[in-house]
Amino acid sequence: MENAPFFDDIASGPQGGAAHWVTTSDGLTIRVAHWTGADVKGTILLFPGRTEYIEKYGPAAAGFLSRGYATVAIDWRGQGISQRTTENPILGDVADFKDYQKDVAAALAHVRNLNLPEPYYLVAHSMGGCIGLRALMEGLPVKAAAFSAPMWGILMAPAMRPLAWAISSASRVMGFEQKMAPGQETSAYVTRIGFEENTLTSDLEMFTLMQTQVKSQPDFVLGGPSLRWLNESLREMRGLAGKPSPDMPCVTFLGSDEEIVDPAAIRVRMAHWTDGALHLLSGGRHEVLMETPQMRGLVFDEIAALFDKHR
Repeated sequence: MENAPFFDDIASGPQGGAAHWVTTSDGLTIRVAHWTGADVKGTILLFPGRTEYIEKYGPAAAGFLSRGYATVAIDWRGQGISQRTTENPILGDVADFKDYQKDVAAALAHVRNLNLPEPYYLVAHSMGGCIGLRALMEGLPVKAAAFSAPMWGILMAPAMRPLAWAISSASRVMGFEQKMAPGQETSAYVTRIGFEENTLTSDLEMFTLMQTQVKSQPDFVLGGPSLRWLNESLREMRGLAGKPSPDMPCVTFLGSDEEIVDPAAIRVRMAHWTDGALHLLSGGRHEVLMETPQMRGLVFDEIAALFDKHR
């Protein structure tokens, strides 16, 4: 078990966090980290969103540990400081969206090797919500799940949707699939957008923490997605939309000011999730796990209550 860099000084997480390098079944090296403590009741598998990195979830890990749960977080392939899938380290890319399930499998094996306490639970944000839904459908061994603004659809103008499909599909045939999707940037979102204009959080302290993290560790920076990532994500979301929700207790949180993922897709999924509940957060933006202290406390309390119920 090889130690990996872990930037505790900028994570704002519980003491004792540690990271390791893990090898996936297709030979990629990804980073997996964990925070734990005495007498924890179980372990949360935390699936981050696109462009994110482990240290961003230090405050969330602290929130969960204070409620009795250890946390494991992943740098997905192609982001954080995990191995890239393209020669351009700024480009968000994946060869096949289902490849993220290989990261899930490797992380789960690592959790078991560490003997982190069972039962396991899932907390998944944005792109991680898309990966997490697939993992649940394929038998991820968790007792319950919580989603934060899950990427079950991407919010875009109706006229743009067929264009996104057409351009991204053509890129696969014509050989420019590793070009950045139109309108995307090479810099980190939080360093080019002011707090008042940002779509992530209404909490200045959390927004400032995100800025500090990417400025301190430039290797965390990931720009826009490739056309291949866009096409793969569209295909995966369409495929998942046609499948029934898993038989799993679930809670999903959606901010009223969501501007990144498609709220309609979330509402449709949760309306038919037999043991699921959708909680709408007034004034919440995309990062509800990193919102104001009051909103974060509400979210963490509800997640912990669900997990406590299913132990």
